[in-house]
Amino acid sequence: MNILFAGTPNIAAKSLERVAESFRIVGVLTAPDSVGGRGRKVLPPPVKVIALRLGLTLLQPDRLDEEVIQRIVSLNPDILVVVAYGKIFRDNFLRIFPLGGINLHPSLLPKFRGPSPIPAVILAGERETGVTIQKIAKKVDSGDIIEQIKIKLAGDETTLSLTDKLSDIGADLLVRVLLKYERGEKIDYIAQNEGEATYCKLIKKEDGKIDWRESALYIDRMVRAYNPWPRAYTFLNGKTLVIHSGFPLLDSGEASIFPDSVAGEIVRIDKKRGILVKTGEGVYCITELQLQYKKLVNWKSFANGYPGLVGTILGGLE
Repeated sequence: MNILFAGTPNIAAKSLERVAESFRIVGVLTAPDSVGGRGRKVLPPPVKVIALRLGLTLLQPDRLDEEVIQRIVSLNPDILVVVAYGKIFRDNFLRIFPLGGINLHPSLLPKFRGPSPIPAVILAGERETGVTIQKIAKKVDSGDIIEQIKIKLAGDETTLSLTDKLSDIGADLLVRVLLKYERGEKIDYIAQNEGEATYCKLIKKEDGKIDWRESALYIDRMVRAYNPWPRAYTFLNGKTLVIHSGFPLLDSGEASIFPDSVAGEIVRIDKKRGILVKTGEGVYCITELQLQYKKLVNWKSFANGYPGLVGTILGGLE
């Protein structure tokens, strides 16, 4: 069975490695190199790095035009395997594959269709998530479900840690499904319930801006959901202050201790826990942070370097 693999980010790279161990990959379709990081360097997508290491045929088109389609036809693929490729496939492209196409999506479809399901799950405070293998359909993430695995969430996951976990689970599930196709086994396709569908959007940098009028619980979800990008941030005396980690204080009485404080106000430097900030509901404790142009530090180092923090209101003079 010949596979054309399409994917771009790290979660797709893990699947590419695992699939390549067991199947013949005739081509890898990924996004063009992009400019990013410090120094604005040209960076290859993670899938490209793995494809080159494995010596696989690589395609990085800007558009899936007729020239690209003919190139793929010449590879004689049987099935399309997609993991976070980021483009919509038209009928003339999907007709290339006798066995059709399958897609790995890191959520429990039909919940959280769209480009950012992992941060969306964390932001929503879900207690479980998982991965879904679905048949590719015209409408994004609406295809029939082939296989699905659920996992419980502890409530302390970041997008980085959860992506790593789901990458492993998804890669193993993908191999299991592909084996069914290769052996010609019967596959039970289950239609998604459209009435239960929810959606997530493409994340932008400004989504990470903290509104301290939100609850401490939601701000904690933001800090975790936007790790590693775009990071949750606020402003301190006109400079961007990135919050790398912390935790909410909801049941310890801090909210009632500071009844006259306003949302975003640093109300205490707690010697055991961190920098306490009043929110719309509860108190958020910052443990790691990074001021613009400075290094990431723990709360103790930051407080020592910036005396007089108590009473400062975060979020102003942006």
